[in-house]
Amino acid sequence: MATTSTPYGLRPINLIGGQPYAGSTRAIKIASGYASNLYTGQVVKIGSGGTLELVTETGGAADLFPAGTIGVFVGCSYTDATMGTVHNQYWPTGQVAADAVGYVVDDPNALFQVQADGAMLQADLGMNIDFAAAQSTSTGSTATGNSTSSVDASAVVATTGIGFRVVDFVESDSSTVGDAYTDIIVKFNHGAHSYTNPVGTAAT
Repeated sequence: MATTSTPYGLRPINLIGGQPYAGSTRAIKIASGYASNLYTGQVVKIGSGGTLELVTETGGAADLFPAGTIGVFVGCSYTDATMGTVHNQYWPTGQVAADAVGYVVDDPNALFQVQADGAMLQADLGMNIDFAAAQSTSTGSTATGNSTSSVDASAVVATTGIGFRVVDFVESDSSTVGDAYTDIIVKFNHGAHSYTNPVGTAAT
């Protein structure tokens, strides 16, 4: 049972229709010195400079994801002056590296497992949901490199303009519908992802 709050951001699991997720990602440049941690499982965007940045909006009706929202960060690589080539679970804030790239699950049909910050019921299937709190440089662990973001179980709605759709629930020995911190499956809503949004990234 998912009775403990242990949020981990978004984990890619498969694609709409049950197609397997084969681990494919897109490498997108990170600006040298970019001043925010980026953790695996965080939603990221292409900023106005064409480089990868953290999405700090919750995806709620009053805090929409920006037009450049491109997917979920799952690690990075760069050359460090001391250690040489580094492959890391997270981007350390302020890292100086001219060749830095972040790896992003950018398929708008990807499905992600995420933990809610409260109980969710069967009636929530097909509803829309957003993050429980804004992502930031501190919504993650530098020890594990993983995000610590969850979605907001108290703000499940049917209205448009919300970041994620509830597609399914995680049913396992450790999780089921109605658990105190329900694990669910979500996808980006149409228009919340750059590839389904006709507005270009210059507007971010």
